[in-house]
Amino acid sequence: MNILQLIAYTGIFVFAITGALKARTHRMDIFGAVVLAFATAYGGGTVRDLLIGIKPVNWVNDYLALGLVLGAVIIVFLFNTNIDKFRKTIFFTDAIGIGMFTAAGIEISLQAGLNDGYAVIMGVISATFGGLTADILSNEVPNLLRRGELYATACLIGGIVYIVLKEEIGIEKNSNLFICVLIVVVLRIISKRKKIVLPEI
Repeated sequence: MNILQLIAYTGIFVFAITGALKARTHRMDIFGAVVLAFATAYGGGTVRDLLIGIKPVNWVNDYLALGLVLGAVIIVFLFNTNIDKFRKTIFFTDAIGIGMFTAAGIEISLQAGLNDGYAVIMGVISATFGGLTADILSNEVPNLLRRGELYATACLIGGIVYIVLKEEIGIEKNSNLFICVLIVVVLRIISKRKKIVLPEI
């Protein structure tokens, strides 16, 4: 398993945890948790693959990815704590997930032949559309559309840095993937704590 696959699978597991935790805050049953975990983990990558034309999409025939989603649901089902702690955990798992999916989405798109600009866009879609789908299913205003701390913008900045480091500096790919993940996660956490927001239109 290479570093790109490791990041992608870790992102799937972390996002599945996020979706299952979200289902628990809404007091859904185990089936609802599986649906939200699946939507969060696979939604962005599925949209990316459909737009790029990758067939089959990333999760088809991948039993390891499916096992990670189901395992995440089981862990959340067995984990017993109060709702407030769940909300804090959701934020941090989501921050890690969007970082990993941004990096993985960009690199997968580049390998599929997209140019740098559209690869960054696909990275942002990979990172944000799973959460968007889960929020819609749970009847929440999606983080992607909510005025608040940086979300998709953090992914965009991390993606641009990834391309700049790749094209202008020629940094080694595995190190670049790690830097991209780190930038997105740090920006997301800092924007939350410092209340950094984009200006209203």
